[in-house]
Amino acid sequence: MTMNLVGASICDEELIVQGEARDIQLPNTEHVSQISVDVGGSLAKVVYFSRRTGTKGGRLNFRKFETEKIDECVAFIRRLLDESRANRPGHEFVIKATGGGAHLYYERFKEELGVSIHREDEMECLITGLNFLITEIPFEVFTYSETNPMCFEETPEDPFPYMLVNIGSGVSILKVTSATSFERISGTSLGGGTLWGLLSLLTGAKTFDEMLEASQDGDNRNVDMLVGDIYGTDYSKIGLKSTTIASSMGKVFKKNVDKRSFKSEDISRSLLYMVSNNIGQIAYLNAKVHGLSKIYFGGCFIRGHPVTMNTLSYAINFWSKGSIKALFLRHEGYLGAVGAFMKHRSSRRNSRSFSLSEQVTQKLAGTELSDLEATLAQDTYLDVVAAEESD
Repeated sequence: MTMNLVGASICDEELIVQGEARDIQLPNTEHVSQISVDVGGSLAKVVYFSRRTGTKGGRLNFRKFETEKIDECVAFIRRLLDESRANRPGHEFVIKATGGGAHLYYERFKEELGVSIHREDEMECLITGLNFLITEIPFEVFTYSETNPMCFEETPEDPFPYMLVNIGSGVSILKVTSATSFERISGTSLGGGTLWGLLSLLTGAKTFDEMLEASQDGDNRNVDMLVGDIYGTDYSKIGLKSTTIASSMGKVFKKNVDKRSFKSEDISRSLLYMVSNNIGQIAYLNAKVHGLSKIYFGGCFIRGHPVTMNTLSYAINFWSKGSIKALFLRHEGYLGAVGAFMKHRSSRRNSRSFSLSEQVTQKLAGTELSDLEATLAQDTYLDVVAAEESD
């Protein structure tokens, strides 16, 4: 069961399911019976391989479900398995699972799907997925600004070191120095779950996408206290514009103000700014402390949302004085699921691979590898050897 990554690209056709990430075309892979699932606190993400009549090779597909509606996720995977069993009777299927839900729902997945469930470490999968996307998929990584919405980055010859800020229900910040070496250096409990929770209490929105849509039409100046509200103008001596937020939702507490007069759209915009600005500043401070110049933002909190990306970009640009760029991905919410998918051996890589056999062999020959590094290196080595033998 080999996946040939030569010629991999992002499909540009119209999305069948709106709001989902675009498929990744694999023109030199004919069939791979692989499914992976990453179950987080808020969302469950599924990655699977499929073929379409009239097209060469196959493609990676991406779907997400709210974790509280895990029944829908299980039913969807069951349909995928039924279709695969019809095409490959007698084949033993395995699902790679990661995230907290890989443990919480382990017995349920195993019993209801009737297949082997292999649980994979969440952080390992995040890094494996990100390394794959930034080194193997053209036009995956981009920067964002209001004046230049999507400016794609060149595929790096050497992607390391870098920092990953993974924004899910909470936030994890990881420093990555090689394909087999990383550490969690920071994080915060104020993440996507925080925004979702607060907006659920304060607005009538029922889903996260509704909340993001509402923020598009909101004006945070109606609820946030700005520098201009305090000084009447810029505070140029310390570099603060009059439009800079001095206090998130700082106007709400004022006396003689009917709290019902505040619009849901304005509240959504204010809280989105609050959470995003906080994450952006924490990310920059960690990058500065650890001497890192590349910051990737991942996780389903982003969802390609313009206001979110612009806020994170502005925060990184402001605090770094333009020396660091915020980097985004077109499959930002699926890093863990993609990494778990790649755990299915073996993947045949092209010349831009992030795990070359010579490098891995040297790693394996070292005597000071941690258990985690040894495991990752061994997995990578086996994949590369299998790829070279298939050549």
